Amino acid sequence: MEAKQICTETPPKYNVKGIMFTLLLAGFLSLFNETVLNVAFPTLMKEMNVTALTVQWLITGNVLVVGILVPVTAFLLHTFTTKQLYLSSILFLLLGTVCAIFSKSFTALLISRIIQAFGTGLIIPLMMNSSLAITPREKHGSIMGLCASILTLGPALGPTASGILLQYFSWHSLFIVLVPFLILCIILGSIFLENTSEITKPKIDYLSIVLSTIAFAGVIYSISSLGTSKLSTSLVILAVGLISLIIYVKRQLTLSAPILELRPFKNPVFTVGVLLIAIVQSFQFSANIILPTLLQDGLKTSTFTSALVLFPAILVSAICTPFVGKTFDKIGGRLLIPCGFAIICVFTFILSRASLTTSVLTITLLYCCIMFGQSMTMSTSQTTSLSVLPNKTRADGVAIVNTAMQLAGALGSSVYVGLMTSFQTKYLTSHPGSSRAALYSGFNGSILIAAIVIGVGFLLSLYLSIKSKKVK
Repeated sequence: MEAKQICTETPPKYNVKGIMFTLLLAGFLSLFNETVLNVAFPTLMKEMNVTALTVQWLITGNVLVVGILVPVTAFLLHTFTTKQLYLSSILFLLLGTVCAIFSKSFTALLISRIIQAFGTGLIIPLMMNSSLAITPREKHGSIMGLCASILTLGPALGPTASGILLQYFSWHSLFIVLVPFLILCIILGSIFLENTSEITKPKIDYLSIVLSTIAFAGVIYSISSLGTSKLSTSLVILAVGLISLIIYVKRQLTLSAPILELRPFKNPVFTVGVLLIAIVQSFQFSANIILPTLLQDGLKTSTFTSALVLFPAILVSAICTPFVGKTFDKIGGRLLIPCGFAIICVFTFILSRASLTTSVLTITLLYCCIMFGQSMTMSTSQTTSLSVLPNKTRADGVAIVNTAMQLAGALGSSVYVGLMTSFQTKYLTSHPGSSRAALYSGFNGSILIAAIVIGVGFLLSLYLSIKSKKVK
């Protein structure tokens, strides 16, 4: 009963508005930074004389670092204060940004992005954990909806803003614009942030950290490199990663003070919620790659135009998610989550029927409907899964959710893009020279499989509705 009282009352010492504004701004900037360079890849390839496979390391390197950091965030949250972690994260992000501004070679730029990733890997878990800690349980739906809006809007605005800046300035400007905002984050953090997590100073288990690093780096790298490395090499790295992961999991279950508490998985509501988050995240990440490919190569739109086509859908999700969060606070997720998955499934299936005669406007409207469904599922699944955990394991739950999102993003991008390429190649084998039709065939096949996977998510959401109770 005491734990419930702690969870449902907001300590009066917290300046909730100041803390939330500071955390949301930092979260937005970190995610904006993750995608702001993507549109500049063709320019970087020419200027630095690197191939498309090489330039992709600016994404892969970032994902690797974030994936390695996320599993140890729970340990860090229990070891250092919120302000210490926040300021350290922003300083890493600022240092990497300044290094990127003065980078003249690909190696220097890659190192700069890796330094930035050390900040990004901590900011998002810190934002989610602190947001839940400073707000009462009956407001968790609204607060997670607000966080989810940032998680959606940040990476979506990156390519759009960079497309505008690159029309007038060099790629260095993409980092220059971040500097004053990051300095503002440091000032705000110094003024408003207070500790929001329980400092227990857990004992450092170095073997667990090594196993975690090998496991998540191996899994993420092997998945990300499936299309660029030899299959045998990727499989060996994947095997090493999975073996390390198994040993890591067994060790966490035997340690008295584990680096990451995995016992939340014993709760079926939490486990199913994490699976639903992974399903939505994997499709969203891959759609942001597959759709621009169809628009640019199939409909012959420019890079900037394809970014603008996707933007309305992202805006729909960002605007609707906070309202969905407020609705969740009133009625829970029993109806919202299944309805959201049903909407995504139906309109994803319709999108899989796209043809050479399908207009840009039609694709835009369909994706808007899909992202509306996404706004009903992502934050609500996060809130439902995390709300069933006690305070002492919430930081571990946040770390697990963020790890699942990173792995799902890497896995979804590789699998769905790989499927698109496979269907495309198969079509070309039987219809040589029909490259544009082959592209649509690959797109249709990949999106159809995504619709089937989302259908499985719909069935899981029904199970979640039965097992979970309304959270208020």
